[in-house]
Amino acid sequence: MLQIPYIRENKALVISRLAKRNIDATETVNAVIVLDEERRALQTELDNTLAESNAISKEIGVLYTSGQAEKAKGLKAKTSEFKETTKTLNEALNAKIEALNALLYTLPNVPNATVPAGNTDEDNVEIFREGAIPTLFDGALPHWELAKKYDLIDFELGTKIAGAGFPVYKGKGARLQRALIAYFLDKNTAAGYTEYQLPHLVNEASAFGTGQLPDKEGQMYHVTEDNLYLIPTAEVPGTNIFRDVVLNADELPVGITGYTPCFRREAGSYGAHVRGLNRLHQFDKVEILRVEHPDNSYKALDGMVEHVKDLLQELKLPYRILRLCGGDLGFTSALTFDFEVFSTAQDRWLEISSISNFETFQANRLKLRFKNSDGKNELAHTLNGSSLALPRVLAGILENYQTEKGIEIPEVLIPYTGFSIID
Repeated sequence: MLQIPYIRENKALVISRLAKRNIDATETVNAVIVLDEERRALQTELDNTLAESNAISKEIGVLYTSGQAEKAKGLKAKTSEFKETTKTLNEALNAKIEALNALLYTLPNVPNATVPAGNTDEDNVEIFREGAIPTLFDGALPHWELAKKYDLIDFELGTKIAGAGFPVYKGKGARLQRALIAYFLDKNTAAGYTEYQLPHLVNEASAFGTGQLPDKEGQMYHVTEDNLYLIPTAEVPGTNIFRDVVLNADELPVGITGYTPCFRREAGSYGAHVRGLNRLHQFDKVEILRVEHPDNSYKALDGMVEHVKDLLQELKLPYRILRLCGGDLGFTSALTFDFEVFSTAQDRWLEISSISNFETFQANRLKLRFKNSDGKNELAHTLNGSSLALPRVLAGILENYQTEKGIEIPEVLIPYTGFSIID
């Protein structure tokens, strides 16, 4: 959530940066400023009323002590009036705060200055590419056909058990999936991230804290009886570890990693581009999260990008990095880099990671602060990234490593799988 002082002091900048998202925020920003002025006026009136009421209460005490009971009784009538006035002001103030927060929740994060303008993913800017795209043999197959041929993943069985988008991994397919999870976690912990095992459901406060609510209700599975949400990513429970926390400056940076299944409704997804592992309702992902000092967060973002590059270099998959344009930027992000792996059999790029800096947007909702060098509480910066999302990495391995004799295993994964080929 954007900070009100920042909006008030940088009104023109906020409006112009949000225009990169193709949003005309002028009316909302003006309304926020007006509501905040009204809120502050009510707060001042309430504070003055309370101060006057307290002063009279003290005077009544003095009058009773000095034997002037009749005069004290006269003043007590005024205290009753003050109580009524205070109640009215409190109600008005709370209503104003609710209206202000409701508006603030509709405003996405302000894009970083380096975010390009644009409307859709076609306007994202490629900034890096690495890895040779292999030339496949005649008769090479897409991953969903390879999965059936080698009995690795049963999509039909998953549909029977739960519905479309819930695949069942089998045999060497399940072992390859487990190998990727272990490999990613080992690489992340070696890079200094502390491993966590996190809940797969979160409460409403947690979903609001990281910005899934109220922006993404339609994408989340909701356990209505308990008012819990299945997590769309480990970012949600992981970042909420720090909700309502004040860190000491010397505790920064904080880096954590965790593997979780992820659940997304993906309403309206259909067609050839969502076949097989391309778009799922349940999938596995290993996440990295950071809490950083504001002065260091963009250097940390660059470090996260380099870390994911290292994973893909070791897997020897062709990939590219995109800087997302304003129209494709997530609601909470100030700057996002997407990683895409090339699917040779499908002849297209598949997104496998998003690495984002949220600056203070999530921290403001979470009340995640640290004590700065002046001893004052200051909002931290939060960052997160996939390292990596498994379905499309697995799809890329199956398709790019297929040969006429079987599917070879990336060398770095063989110690985890225990086999070097699927045949």
